[in-house]
Amino acid sequence: MKQLIWIIAVVTVLFFIAGATIRAVAFLLWVAPVLLLAALLAFFLKRSGGKRIP
Repeated sequence: MKQLIWIIAVVTVLFFIAGATIRAVAFLLWVAPVLLLAALLAFFLKRSGGKRIP
């Protein structure tokens, strides 16, 4: 009976870690495109900032 309790406890912790990881990955999937757009905007602003077209 004691082994069954330990097995249930370990499985519960593993499920908790997996759930937290999946939520973190889902959050990063929403944040990544926003950061990519910000980086592209900064890149193009810096690239076009110092040049003048004759």
